[in-house]
Amino acid sequence: MANSISFQEKNFKVGDTLSIHYKIKEGDKERVQIFKGILIKIKGDTPETRMITVRKITRSGIGVERIIPFVSPYISSISLIKKSSYSKSKAYFLKNLSEQELRNKLYRSKTSTKK
Repeated sequence: MANSISFQEKNFKVGDTLSIHYKIKEGDKERVQIFKGILIKIKGDTPETRMITVRKITRSGIGVERIIPFVSPYISSISLIKKSSYSKSKAYFLKNLSEQELRNKLYRSKTSTKK
């Protein structure tokens, strides 16, 4: 599998914080719901089977993961909120970290090291 993906000429990789605008149909009405979270996993070899897993922490502190087919007609747009310096293909370790530890692991620059 890969640790990066492109959508509408934008590149995203595992560890980036994304904002996914997802269309939801309720009865006769259609609305757009925004799901902001960290890209944990990219699954699938071909564009037709590609799926992404995005995880966010709710206000009450509960983790919510959403698995989204990448070629879904319900995705209206994906935007990058924050770029990560994480370089591995899966970010499962995020499930056990606090908010502060998560920021230190994902968004620190690789050149800065404290002694």
